[in-house]
Amino acid sequence: MATASRMGLVLAVLFGMPRFAIAQADEIQVYDGGLAGVGVFNLTWHNNYTPDGLTESAFPGAVVSDQALVGVMEWAYGVNSWFEAGLYLPLYSIDKDQGLTVNGAKLRTLFAVPNAADRTFFYGANFEFSYNAKRWDPRRITSEIRPIIGWHLDPIDLIVNPILDTTYEGGLGNLEVVPAMRLAYNISPTWAVAVEEYADLGLLDDLLPGAEQAHQLYGCLNYVGRVEVEAGVGFGLTDAADSLTLKLILAADLN
Repeated sequence: MATASRMGLVLAVLFGMPRFAIAQADEIQVYDGGLAGVGVFNLTWHNNYTPDGLTESAFPGAVVSDQALVGVMEWAYGVNSWFEAGLYLPLYSIDKDQGLTVNGAKLRTLFAVPNAADRTFFYGANFEFSYNAKRWDPRRITSEIRPIIGWHLDPIDLIVNPILDTTYEGGLGNLEVVPAMRLAYNISPTWAVAVEEYADLGLLDDLLPGAEQAHQLYGCLNYVGRVEVEAGVGFGLTDAADSLTLKLILAADLN
């Protein structure tokens, strides 16, 4: 009950803050409520390369996604059975205009029902607090609110992350709506294939017309072992999305 109260307080504070957002591509992943074991340090390394992407910057001086590599190292620690703390550092990119740049850092607090992988229905919430370089986002301070809702229907997994982003400006209606979802088929305990969809729908009180929204559909392959691997190919479904993106996620416990 105390955990729910703390989560509710954080949600109330963040949802009450304003938002202007620029969609970010350092982490292309649907959260499934999995947590590092208690006392365990974990490293997840995200890398995304866009062979065919948008050629215009989202704002003056921004990183351009076309032919850019964007990545981040995500450090996590299992605090207890329902809470994981995380740090994203460094967040970097290599693009054809600016070369190698470091674009900021993020703190993460992830709350989830214990042993989510063993439950039919699971849920949680992730909160990220970002400090951004000006080339990454026009706002120095931004945050992400990521509810986690899912079902393990062996061998099918269905997971939804109805994400909202905020820059703490402009009121509740300025929250950016950037949902993600995953439908996976578990071939075995170690292998899975999945379809994922990522979208940017615009501001909560001013959703974009369908043709102006960004939608990408990914085909993914997952392997679970000492090192976990997720590889995916994403295809843009609208003109506002990158046409082709490749993603690779590697994760391992460090102790």
